[in-house]
Amino acid sequence: MSNASLVLVINCGSSSLKFSLIPFNDGAPVLSGLAEKLGLEEACITFKDQKGNKSSHALPGASHPGALQALFAELNQRQLLPAVKAIGHRVAHGGNEFKQSVTINSEVIEKIRTLSALAPLHNPANLIGIEATMALLPAVTQVAVFDTAFHQTLAPEAYTYAIPLEYQERYQVRRYGFHGTSHRYIAAEAINAFGLDPANHGILIAHLGNGSSVCAVKNGKSVDTSMGMTPLEGLVMGTRCGDLDFGAAVYIASCTGQSIESLYKMVNNESGLYGVSGLSSDCRTLQEARRQGNKRAALAIDVMVHRLARHLGAHLTSLHRFDALIFTGGIGENSALVRELTVKRLGVLGLQLDEKKNQQMCGGLSGVISTANSAWVAVLPTNEEKMIAMDAVAISSL
Repeated sequence: MSNASLVLVINCGSSSLKFSLIPFNDGAPVLSGLAEKLGLEEACITFKDQKGNKSSHALPGASHPGALQALFAELNQRQLLPAVKAIGHRVAHGGNEFKQSVTINSEVIEKIRTLSALAPLHNPANLIGIEATMALLPAVTQVAVFDTAFHQTLAPEAYTYAIPLEYQERYQVRRYGFHGTSHRYIAAEAINAFGLDPANHGILIAHLGNGSSVCAVKNGKSVDTSMGMTPLEGLVMGTRCGDLDFGAAVYIASCTGQSIESLYKMVNNESGLYGVSGLSSDCRTLQEARRQGNKRAALAIDVMVHRLARHLGAHLTSLHRFDALIFTGGIGENSALVRELTVKRLGVLGLQLDEKKNQQMCGGLSGVISTANSAWVAVLPTNEEKMIAMDAVAISSL
């Protein structure tokens, strides 16, 4: 492949389509953007080029295929479409089937469709993007990159729920973990950033955003993670509650008469930071409200930090040594407050922040934010699109 070859990364959500066009030779994105509010009259698509110039236009009522058609028309107008030699798709759930990224064919599509029962909010949207793209560019190699694949190295004791084992054997009810593409990227970056021995190291990764998860990485492999069969388990997130006593859910149902479907919507869409604060799911909004004395906003952040620190401490027991704690994701990379509060709770592990470095580390910067006599605490920006592109390039070049 020549340096002019490009890989298109596509991430389809239920009502959005995120895309990035990246050179095969690992340069900065040539073009990126987002189609959002798909299916509504307010649907629109935004493009951003290498120089940071943005343009957008409306796509009234457009579906995912309509958004892809608009994307490909833009690529063709910019004379970029002929250079697209591979397409990488983010797929949320790979179940037990997929332990690594794969070339997409009819068999893979059917397996992803079957696995939609495990991720009804994600896999169907991913499939829409895959099938629409394959229809529009049938001659281009397309690759599926699974959020769950990195965690397929978990041991049985880490992924097994303590319920009758036949549910795992018959229905694949077990812990899978998510954000695997991000955790895999950070795990690889950390080796270079800290000069770690690839065959003998242990790190904790806190991927914090609207969706959040912790991952314990031993010698480059995931050995434990906070999300479970679905992205609901684990940390407090933007609108997801994270860990919840099932008995509490049963009690709420008995008190309110809500159905399972109603409760599932509540714990996914009406809980987390939003549910506790009653104000917003956005950590930036809550931090400002906290500064202004809003007690519920302060409580929401404190609950999130408490759960995060507790999970980090618990995940440490899955490692044979501890070299670094790494913050990443939108909140992890930009919230000095969340990092400060979390590390304070982990003081028992000997972690100490350099206050000045912590305050300065945001907006895409990376580096160590701990003191000289502390184990490493660092910020490393994640790049899931780059990881997907690298897989697509590697597989399409075989």
